[in-house]
Amino acid sequence: MSFSTVQFLFVFLPVAWAVFFLLPRRARNPVLALLSLLFCLWGGYRATALLVGFTAFNWLAGLALARADKARKPLLAGCVVLDLAVLGFFKYAGFVSENLATLLPGAVPVVSIALPLGLSFYTFQGIAYCVDVAREDTPPARNPVRFFLYMAFFAHVTSGPILRYGEHAPWLDPVSPERRITLDRFCYGIKRFTLGLAKKALLADQLGVFHNRVVSVPAASVPAPVLLAGCTAYAFQLYYDFSGYSDMAVGLGEMFGITLPENFSYPFLSRTVGEFWRRWHITLGAWFKRYLYFPLGGSRCSTARTCFNLFVVFLCTGIWHGAAWQFVAFGVWHGLWSCAERLGLARLLDRLPRWVSHLYFVAVGWVGFVLFGAPGLRQALAELAGIFTWQAGDPGMTVTAFFGLREALLLLAAVALCGPVQMLAPRFRSWLWDRKPPCPLGTAVLLVLLFGSIVLVTVGNYQGFIYAQF
Repeated sequence: MSFSTVQFLFVFLPVAWAVFFLLPRRARNPVLALLSLLFCLWGGYRATALLVGFTAFNWLAGLALARADKARKPLLAGCVVLDLAVLGFFKYAGFVSENLATLLPGAVPVVSIALPLGLSFYTFQGIAYCVDVAREDTPPARNPVRFFLYMAFFAHVTSGPILRYGEHAPWLDPVSPERRITLDRFCYGIKRFTLGLAKKALLADQLGVFHNRVVSVPAASVPAPVLLAGCTAYAFQLYYDFSGYSDMAVGLGEMFGITLPENFSYPFLSRTVGEFWRRWHITLGAWFKRYLYFPLGGSRCSTARTCFNLFVVFLCTGIWHGAAWQFVAFGVWHGLWSCAERLGLARLLDRLPRWVSHLYFVAVGWVGFVLFGAPGLRQALAELAGIFTWQAGDPGMTVTAFFGLREALLLLAAVALCGPVQMLAPRFRSWLWDRKPPCPLGTAVLLVLLFGSIVLVTVGNYQGFIYAQF
């Protein structure tokens, strides 16, 4: 169940509020656990059964790791391998079998397995928990309900942020001061949820319509300006979609007394690839840094080995995002530029004017998003070839057939609101993050955004329902 659906906004969330706030504080964790279970059941009972089994396994593994001594390292290795095996089976078995069948026709059957809800996210949380317990960075969770909330709280189970148990544990105690819900805190949660919903409904979904219209036609048939606009629209669609979900997750957490970490910090204002990954999906970058980059040696080794470590991290980052060659290419692309920056490019960019280094990142990042957003690697390469050769497209495929005033205004708004307006208007930026109750003007703006978002969500769900019937 998506946060931007009629079912969530008008059924699940109001019921969750009513049940949660009518019960005493000590009963709130079991209630949140039950609500999270129901939220996951909406996506299918098989996926929910896997989540419950996965959570139980890692909870028991944490208890065993805390008691283990000489066997701690092999036990940890076994836990990590099993966690990754579950992820690998459900997410990558189809991709691997499809490529083997291409190489060896008829020798290997192609399997198709539905990816369970949130598997990529809670797998990494389970691994982080086991590693932290084995390192004695955090004590094991004794309470299974609190551990289930850490793994499967409905606000973050589908799209993150990725949590560490040691940092999150204080917020899991239902009677701790951190869980106290004041009116100001609840209002802040509503504000963040509304802003996230507006990003999703008013910008991301509308940009997605334009991008889907462009990629539905063979790339060789589309004029280069349309390809350029469509690929740019996808970059902003992905940002506003994911950033919007992260905002909604933070807002939901505040409403229920749980503080979740921020996941985005104006990544499109970056000047290097390294800076981008410190601003984009922050918790994923922190996970790879702590649990892969540092164990490989990090930067505490030779320059060549450091570049190798960076490349491995970005390759794994690309593969984590999806089981397709385009995601492998996405990881390789970012890994190569990250290595180049480590070898001296970053120092050169520091000496150049900010607009030059920012232009460098925009170009590198844009190509990466083309690789990420195309239906496949071949389509992505065709789009890039069409843009860089500035192809004319097939007869009848005019710019005006794809791109009009609406698309221009959407792109203009997307560019302005991804960071430039916030940097030029500090008061607007502080209002977005301010935990104080909004002023009358701010309240009016939020109400307009909420109303517009709900209208678009409702219309979109209704159109989807009608389409499904016919």
